[in-house]
Amino acid sequence: MRARLLLGILLPVGLLLALNTASIYRQALHSADIAYDRTLLASAKAIGELLTVTGPEGAPRLLAQVPYAALEAFEADNRSRMYYRVTGFQGEHVSGFDDLPVWRGRIPDRGIYAALVDFYDDRYREQPVRVAVLLQPVASPVTQGTATIQVAETLELRQTLARQMLLDTLWHQALLMAVIAVVVTAVVHWVTRPVRRLSTAIGARRAGELAPLDGAEAPRELRPLVEAANDALQRQARLLAHQKRFVRDASHQLRTPLAVLRVQVQSALRGDLPAREALLEIGHTVDGATRLANQMLALAKVEQLRQQGDAPVLDWAEVVRDVALDLAPLVAARNLDFHLDAQPMPVRGHAWALHELVRNLLHNAIRVSPEGAALGLRMHTADGQAQLTVADQGPGIADSLRPRLMQPFARGDTDEVAADGAGLGLAICQEIVASLGGRLTLDNRLDGARVLGLDASVRLPLAHQPPT
Repeated sequence: MRARLLLGILLPVGLLLALNTASIYRQALHSADIAYDRTLLASAKAIGELLTVTGPEGAPRLLAQVPYAALEAFEADNRSRMYYRVTGFQGEHVSGFDDLPVWRGRIPDRGIYAALVDFYDDRYREQPVRVAVLLQPVASPVTQGTATIQVAETLELRQTLARQMLLDTLWHQALLMAVIAVVVTAVVHWVTRPVRRLSTAIGARRAGELAPLDGAEAPRELRPLVEAANDALQRQARLLAHQKRFVRDASHQLRTPLAVLRVQVQSALRGDLPAREALLEIGHTVDGATRLANQMLALAKVEQLRQQGDAPVLDWAEVVRDVALDLAPLVAARNLDFHLDAQPMPVRGHAWALHELVRNLLHNAIRVSPEGAALGLRMHTADGQAQLTVADQGPGIADSLRPRLMQPFARGDTDEVAADGAGLGLAICQEIVASLGGRLTLDNRLDGARVLGLDASVRLPLAHQPPT
């Protein structure tokens, strides 16, 4: 991250400094050209002051007595050379270097000097030169005209000055870049110190440690990361605790039926009981162990579904009707007066979880209902929630059992269901309802002090979209 921050900051700054260097270099060259062009113009004006006109009015003749020594005053040093050429009124060569290329251009409409002057680049004697052209009016008592004065200078001095300006600019920009790099590196190192501390704290944690990270000193930008990490650690801790509980419960609960099964097998081998009776006892024990294993796996699967996030939208009424149809043989075997009142109820939940919830509640109600009693399932909405009520005419729930009834493997001494079952049915229902954001209540129906039966009610949030 530090490398990316440094690259993200220093690369744009470096590009900006490079562009700034190029711009400063061009501006410096332009300023140098203006300064040296002024010298060329002064040279041309000095030559123009030495021009005279002779001859009659009809045939004027331009004279230029210009010694080359007159230009030495305008030469900056011996690294550059100056050349000139004077052209008369009719384009004839008057003085200077006759092989200097004749000017073919035009005077700019708007110049920076108060003179008829033009500047351009050319080549003379295989060297690049800068040329100033001055149109100089010349008059005499008998005639007047315009002379063309060209002064050329080689570019050694300008190039040397340009290189020096470039080196000076690069040196200053490199120093500035170095200062910026040091400052940015120090700032990035200081700013990322909390990240390094957090990384060190995480790396120093023991294997399996799931305690929340301390984000009190973390900067505001890192707090969402710390909170998300703590949330993930909490989920992992819950999952690990659930797995430990599952292993502990499985080892504890399966030990008894397996021990009973071993005794029964040994008894059958010794011939203590007739073979058929021994096999019936073994089968009963295997059925109980199978039912216990299935319930424990169901309890573990609820936690897996909880980790999957949002559940799909289903019609709870269809699930209730399917479960009622599956358990119809049990209802018929007890000759129960069964009635179902179901209407469409869209809720969010996994099909397996909803089936397991309804199956456990209805199966318990069937088992505790006296033969020929009434058993009803009713669905309706209440306070914006879908509610399912399973009403039986069983013995209800004793007040002494209510505090621990939803706990896994909670069993009663007189309750037929608890004594014969594994004590996981209501615990599974409670876990499923909690994972779906609902509520499970068990209320005795009373007629004074007499218990008429039990109402097992489940409330789940209604979904905002129709079931698919």
